Parts: sequence; C-alpha cells; structure tokens
Amino acid sequence: MTSLSKEPDSRLPRGLPARGPRVLIYSHDTFGLGHLRRSRAIANAIVADRPDASVVIISGSPVIGNFEFGSGVDYIRIPGVTKLPDGDYRSLNLNVNLDEAVGLRQALILQTAKAFRPDVFIVDKEPTGFRGEVLPALDYLQAAGCRLVLGIRDVMDEPSLLVPEWERKGAKAALIRYYDEIWVYGLKDVYRPLKALNLPEEVSERVTYTGYLRREVPPTPSLTRYPKITKQPFILVTTGGGGDGDDLIDWVISAYEADPTLEQPALILFGPFIDRDKRRAFVERIARQPKLDVMSFDNKIERLMKKADAIVAMGGYNTFCEALSFDKRTLIVPRTRPRLEQYIRAVEAERLGLVRMLSDYKEPRTPERMAAALRNLSSQPRPSEVTIPGLLDGLDRVQERLKALLEPTPQFETAYRQAAG
Repeated sequence: MTSLSKEPDSRLPRGLPARGPRVLIYSHDTFGLGHLRRSRAIANAIVADRPDASVVIISGSPVIGNFEFGSGVDYIRIPGVTKLPDGDYRSLNLNVNLDEAVGLRQALILQTAKAFRPDVFIVDKEPTGFRGEVLPALDYLQAAGCRLVLGIRDVMDEPSLLVPEWERKGAKAALIRYYDEIWVYGLKDVYRPLKALNLPEEVSERVTYTGYLRREVPPTPSLTRYPKITKQPFILVTTGGGGDGDDLIDWVISAYEADPTLEQPALILFGPFIDRDKRRAFVERIARQPKLDVMSFDNKIERLMKKADAIVAMGGYNTFCEALSFDKRTLIVPRTRPRLEQYIRAVEAERLGLVRMLSDYKEPRTPERMAAALRNLSSQPRPSEVTIPGLLDGLDRVQERLKALLEPTPQFETAYRQAAG
C-alpha cells in the first residue's frame, strides 16, 4: 500500500500557510444507505492514512448522524429528498416543492465549496449531482484549481438504460468537461460500467479501476444488544436500508414457514427505511418461527456480519464488499426493479465463484427454492477460495490516486494566493 505524504505543507508553495489536505465528498443519497456508507468508508480511509487531512461529506441522508466517522471527518446535512413508488421524487421533510428543495441543496453545496476550499472534490455516482445540483460547485471549484473526481460503483445499470439516462441528464458531457479522474470501485475483469458510453480516448485514460472497497470491523463496540440467536451459527439476512427489501424478507420467512426441517437459524435485519406496516406484519410472522429473530437497525453492521456464519442479501455494492471483506458464504437475492444493477453484479460474482445467486427474475419465487438455497449455504465455498488479484485493494488505490492529485499545480498555487488575499 502506498501511503500519502505526511508533510503538512506538501501541497503549498513556499511562503503560504501550512495546512493539511482538504477533501470534499458529495454523497448521492436520495434513497437508502449505499452512497453514504461508501463515502464514509473512503473518508475514514483518507484520514486514517493522512491524519492532518480534513474531509467533509455533503449528504441528504436522514440517518447520517447515526454513523461514526474518523477524526478529521465531518458532514453537512442538506435537505433530504425521497423516492416515490412511481419513480419520482419529493422533499423528504420540508413543506416545499422539489424544485425549491433542489435549489436550496444546490446553494448549500456551492457555499460549502467556497467556504471549505477543498483540494479535491469527490462526487459519488452522478456527474451532475441530483438534478444538476452539483454543477455550480463544479464550475467554481474547477476555476479555483481544485481536482475533480467522479467515483462510481462497479455496476451502474444495464447499458440500454444507462446510455439514454446519462444523455438526458447531461452526465456524459459533464464527465468529459469537468472530471480529472474517474474512479471505478471495482475491477475491469468483473464489469466495465462505462463501456457502453463510448467515451473519448482521452477521457477513458482518466479511468482507474481501484478494486472493491475493503471493510473493517469498527474499533468501538456496538451498543446494540444482539438476540440470543447470535450465540450460535446463524444466517444474517440484510436488505441494507430496508426501503426496498420487502420481497427478500418475505421470501426468507416463507421458506421457514414452509420447511420446518431448516436447521440453521436466521437473523433478519430490517434497516431504517422499511415501511412501518410491513414491518409490523413481518414481526408477527417471525414471532411464530423459533428459528427466526429480528433486529431493526445496526449502525455497526460490520460486527454483525463478522459474527454471522453466512449472509443472505440483496446484493447492493456495500453488502457485496462486506461479504468479500469478511469472507462470508453469501447468497445474493438481487433486486431487479427499477434497475438491474444488483442482478448484473450477482451474475458476474457467481460466474467468478464468489457468491451464489437466487433470483425471481426468470423463475418463480417459491418457498421451496429459498429453503433449498438456505440449506446449501453451509457447503458453499468461501470467497477466499477464489484468487482474484486486486479484488479488495480499492481503498489502497484511492489513497495512491489522492496522493498524486495532491501534488501542487501552478493553477492551484495562483488560486490559493488569490483566495488568501
């Protein structure tokens, strides 16, 4: 692993006040926990390797305050938006229309960029941000000499949907115009998320495949009390944020209801965004099954994953990274609506022998299929039995690229002097 330079004034020209590097991260999190948790992992890795760094995460997540961050990391919460069943969005808490909410978010992002004066700006997933809200900040920071990075997960969506969506949003044009580097948090041999965009060669050369982002067990213990079921080998069933995990939870419960011979118990973790009425109905069914138990939410899920014997999950990016990091036998039950992102990831991961997949995309969702898959988990190979070079080197590569980006440029020195008066 290449460490970042430890000299506190390594970026600044002689005669300017010394300060550690500053990194601003925009977390695209209109729904769920995935973007926030990925941004948090990157931020914590930056300050762990470079203790004099300061990292600010801009996020609209209503639960960002539930997570712990490393020393040197802080966050600014902008007004949240939420996704409706029809695919549209609305303001989460404020009694304002969506355009007004986006305008407020946009103004706060720009003001943060001006006040914080980052050396590097990392934008998660969306080159223009939610409904273009990051564009004014990109214009300002590019002119100020800040290095701009787009970070994307290994799989975005099927090409037939991704290409027209990015054209409609102006995302491809923004990628070409603004970004110095594009970090893909995966491996080229697994999937190439931007291949269908036919990017110009000079833009393709800015792409770095980092590998997946390794996760560690948090240093401080969880304050959550674990059920008795966790004192024996158990299967952890997790749906991430829980806002779209109803089908998986129902399928697992139905397997235990239909097959009393299932021996290994399972702990179902709801997530903070599960619908209240559906949660109540699930709890009633779980209470009737001696091999099942439930928890609402654990902000240190890494400890629970480490403790589990196996994992059943929908196959979002973060859960996939955690299953690899903790070397867990994993059954992926991917969401197939409204995107095929999780399905594509699960297909490729199963092809490589890292996980097993169970899908209702082309076959019926029956209790018997789930019961058989749960029973086979104990004999499934672990991810570590497959050798894939660089698989979990993502955070190391991020640190290396960040070090390169922090080298001073004439444009930065001029902009810094002007800003310093």
